[in-house]
Amino acid sequence: MQHGVPRSTKKRLRSEAARLKELHAIEEYNELEARVQAAVTSTLDRTTLSLTSKLLKLNPEYYTVWNHRRRILEKLFHDAELPAIEELLGADLQFLLPLLIQYPKCYWIWNFRLWILERCTGLLAPSAARMFWEQELDLVGKMLRRDSRNFHGWACRRTVIEALRSLDGKDLNTSSLTNTEFSYTTTMIKGNLSNFSAWHQRSKLIPVLLDEGGARDEERRQMFDTELALIRSALFTDPYDQSLWFYHEFLMLNLLSAETTGPVTPFVRFSSQFKEDYLKAELAQVMELLEDTDDCKWIYQFLLHYSVRYVALFERDNVFETNDLRAWLDRLRKLDPLRKGRWDDLEKTLKL
Repeated sequence: MQHGVPRSTKKRLRSEAARLKELHAIEEYNELEARVQAAVTSTLDRTTLSLTSKLLKLNPEYYTVWNHRRRILEKLFHDAELPAIEELLGADLQFLLPLLIQYPKCYWIWNFRLWILERCTGLLAPSAARMFWEQELDLVGKMLRRDSRNFHGWACRRTVIEALRSLDGKDLNTSSLTNTEFSYTTTMIKGNLSNFSAWHQRSKLIPVLLDEGGARDEERRQMFDTELALIRSALFTDPYDQSLWFYHEFLMLNLLSAETTGPVTPFVRFSSQFKEDYLKAELAQVMELLEDTDDCKWIYQFLLHYSVRYVALFERDNVFETNDLRAWLDRLRKLDPLRKGRWDDLEKTLKL
């Protein structure tokens, strides 16, 4: 009891007030939604645009309203002069900014924002469009400083870079842009080794970087060596990080791509001897991890997969002891028991 009133009664009163407030908010939301639906069937103007703004602030996941907004803007673009079109595009990007900050993982906001930027390219002069895309690159950088692993931000960043690259390049050094972006991934990785999106971005930039620079085979090999050294260092820092093993796999797939078939490598089509030497060295490097880390399933998965591939590709018998393969598989069973069926299948495949 407090001042003669039971605690349970006060709690019930507060809950009732909250319930009534929520019901009032729902009623207002439904009224606004009805107004929007009525307006978009008759009048595609700035007033209707303003109504969609109010509704999307309350519910940015309402993708149908984003589509209504596109229709309204297309009508306004069609009826407006170029200065008014530029003003509309800029205003909508400003409208989206606080929503993006509040809901940084909302697909519809990112999708709509990219649509607006694409309309900038389609409706404005290249110099004006480039200004909007360059501002977006700065914004995405700020968003990624808030959350360095926001995959929406990284996907948007790739689109922005491609858009800048495809715009009139007379005063735009695309090679410099790619180098800057590649350096950006290095900075983000150094800040957080677990940044899967930064590693992925790096894998996408490497082919462009090499092609734009007209890299020859020796330079491509040097790039491969540099990337392999980088990921080795990262794995010795944190062998439990899955994102590091994914990038490591990207390099291994490029190393072992076939001479005339298979995936296109951004590096160079390595000779058979080169592949053998590198894969053997990489297996030895990963085995070293076991000296200090014997409870990481990624290590055993790599050793099992690539030791078998090594024997098959280069026809080297008795390089890896069957007992070692069995021991690695037994460790996988203990470390990852939820995938027991997978390990049983692997045992049959390897005939262990």
